[in-house]
Amino acid sequence: MPLRAKITNPAMAGPASRAYSSSIPISEQPGDEPNDVLFNSNYGLRTITLNRPQKLNSLNGSMARKIIPRLQEWSKSQLANVVVVKGEGRALCAGGDVAALALQNKEGQEGQQKSKDYFALEYKLDHMIASYTKPYIAYMDGITMGGGVGLSLHAPFRIATEKTVFAMPETNIGFFPDVGGSFFLPRMDGQMGTYLALTSEQLKGVDVFWSGIATHYLHSSSLPDLETRLAELQFKDYDSLHQRLQVINSTIEEFCTGVPHDRHPSNSVVGGDHRVAIDYAFQDNSTIDQILEALQGLTENKGGSAPPAVIEWAAKTRKTILQRSPTSVKVALRQLREGATWDIAETFRKEHVIASRFMEHPDFVEGVSALLINKPKTTPQWKPKSLDKVTDADVDAFFAGQPSLELLNTEGKAEEIRYKDYPHAWTGLPREREVLGHVNRNRCTMKEAVEFFVQHAGGKQGVKEKVEEILRRKADETESGTLVLKR
Repeated sequence: MPLRAKITNPAMAGPASRAYSSSIPISEQPGDEPNDVLFNSNYGLRTITLNRPQKLNSLNGSMARKIIPRLQEWSKSQLANVVVVKGEGRALCAGGDVAALALQNKEGQEGQQKSKDYFALEYKLDHMIASYTKPYIAYMDGITMGGGVGLSLHAPFRIATEKTVFAMPETNIGFFPDVGGSFFLPRMDGQMGTYLALTSEQLKGVDVFWSGIATHYLHSSSLPDLETRLAELQFKDYDSLHQRLQVINSTIEEFCTGVPHDRHPSNSVVGGDHRVAIDYAFQDNSTIDQILEALQGLTENKGGSAPPAVIEWAAKTRKTILQRSPTSVKVALRQLREGATWDIAETFRKEHVIASRFMEHPDFVEGVSALLINKPKTTPQWKPKSLDKVTDADVDAFFAGQPSLELLNTEGKAEEIRYKDYPHAWTGLPREREVLGHVNRNRCTMKEAVEFFVQHAGGKQGVKEKVEEILRRKADETESGTLVLKR
């Protein structure tokens, strides 16, 4: 959940007795805001517009209760071909209304149960998007954090623009990177996901595309014209979902006008020297103490070869982690390690267990109050206050218990659609393991490797730059020009 959420209230959750079982149809409730989500139909296009611009479209129960039935309706309609989700104003969605949840939790067990029920509803929606049977496109045009990430991260098409600001800032408010972060983050290239989860750092603009979080990068001025074009698309009844996604992928590419010349992936935190440092410091199986030790080593430049920018980055990153909720940091690290093996349904069911535990933990109310409610902001007083005071047993408690969340398919029935990697991963830039696997199997030059992936992706924007950055960082050239992977 994000840092920018504001206080609203009754629409966060329904009665505590309604745990959002699959046997209870999800629909609007008395007190829900009438126009917080707008829906529109234009030929075969269906649009969802989050309409709380004064709150940066922060997600609440009222909005989720409108979106879920509409997605179910459209999934059964032969007239609905494509779904687009977007936000009014400066954000797609800055996250969930965590301030309202924190105030609710102060009421005791009843308030905490309402908050748990909200997360059950939110995760049902996120899972429905992750398993949706119609093409779904997210316009990440502006602030996209926390709950907004859940509405976009699992879509086959995620469009970043020059206005995009992405973050999973949960460890800064005494929570954990939820909304399916357990699935997406550990599957990112290298250790980028772990870095983003523990630090709550932001990625902006085209860096969201280079990282793989977005599948495409467009200028924001192109989005209305793309929407018009999407409305005109027609499919045959027997076209498979994969065939429809291929058509839409080509359509989006028609509106790509290039990436910023000064933002090559090697010049950002997602590539080059910074990526080498991230993969070194946050490497697999590292404990939080080992991560901090590695960052300290980079800060002191013990190897003698760290560039000044990396030394500065390492010092800042170490300081940032030590400022986050110690409990959140340790839970998030364990979550990502385990989430690498979870399937998509297991992810949301287990995240609901973790979220429920956090609603009972003092750090959530403390973190949200300090950063969002108290005026002026205060420094959160975490309990425990330091990483060494958070025991393995403390972390174990967040993962204990049998998941009970029932997920929905688009028919409104309980169904757990399972996969361990995104079936639509091909819509984005090549992933690092794909590039390295190709080079490892084939004796090829840099030029040959780049040409292979550019051709394989149909000339997709950004492929050349992404493949070149990976190979410059992860491979050496022999005298003959053949690439050999670094050890």
